Amino acid sequence: MNLKRIFGAILTILGIVGLIYAAYVFMNTGGKVRDIKALAIYGILGLIFFVSGIGLIKQTKDAS
Repeated sequence: MNLKRIFGAILTILGIVGLIYAAYVFMNTGGKVRDIKALAIYGILGLIFFVSGIGLIKQTKDAS
């Protein structure tokens, strides 16, 4: 297995975890500024990690 694919899988999993945590913060928010900042940070980072991980997995060709 290629190292890029492993790194892509790790990034994808981290992205999914970040998006799930952002959804959790969204469901338990009180509308405070601190909650909105946490929601934005985890949501954006989760989306970036998820998209970059999927991109690495799709673009990496198998050597065999």
